[in-house]
Amino acid sequence: MTPVPDKSTTADRAAELLRLHRDPELLTVVNVWDVVSARAVAATPGTTALATASHSIAATFGYDDGEQIPVDLMLEMVGRIVADSELPVTADLEGGYGDAVETVRRAIGLGVVGANIEDQMKPLNEAAGQVEAIMRVAEQEGVDFVLNARTDAFVLGGDRDPADVLADAVERGRAFLDAGAPAVFVPARLDEEQVTTLVDAFGPQRLTCIGIPGMPSLARLEELGVARVSYGPMPQRVALTALQELVEEIHRGGGVPATMRTLN
Repeated sequence: MTPVPDKSTTADRAAELLRLHRDPELLTVVNVWDVVSARAVAATPGTTALATASHSIAATFGYDDGEQIPVDLMLEMVGRIVADSELPVTADLEGGYGDAVETVRRAIGLGVVGANIEDQMKPLNEAAGQVEAIMRVAEQEGVDFVLNARTDAFVLGGDRDPADVLADAVERGRAFLDAGAPAVFVPARLDEEQVTTLVDAFGPQRLTCIGIPGMPSLARLEELGVARVSYGPMPQRVALTALQELVEEIHRGGGVPATMRTLN
């Protein structure tokens, strides 16, 4: 059974995670999917917080992304990561697995101090109401919970005019901030002009981006006032690429690289 953290410890870690988002220095979180990946990231100098990746945890257990993994199994792994680290942990909880408010309540009970929750482009009043309800639960639990309210405006935008998609992201993000969310996550390959529009709409240190090829540099995102950059399933894909490259090297008659590190 995953140990339940002390409430004061959870509150302290939540306050620290919120401070990291509010600091003008860009917060980068390289997403993890199990205890050993969390240990490797946490042991790397410069790491100040951990973030789980729902896609990667689901893949670890053989499930597709998109809330196919049972919520109990997702929370079990998240709880193991929290219990193994002294750093604040924010969890990717997809759309909430059918009951976002209860899922967040359970996550807080495990010591999770922030979360991504997708809006899945639900009607705006419904999505904003969900944000408000989550923040109310966090207040009841005594935690300055860092809800990274995600809008899927771009993810589900299809072939719509990018200007209209951006306008949707602005409208929905503002509504989520008004409902109490500390940050808004807009996953997409954004250009500098789009990032500037979102930061102007939300305010500095309120926008979270995803670090994918084609995005402005981290230094430039910091200059523009972005709060945080996370990496979703990419770290696991990088790790699995390294594993396949090792297999290919062994098949060629080689061996383990001399640069290998002992991390666990």
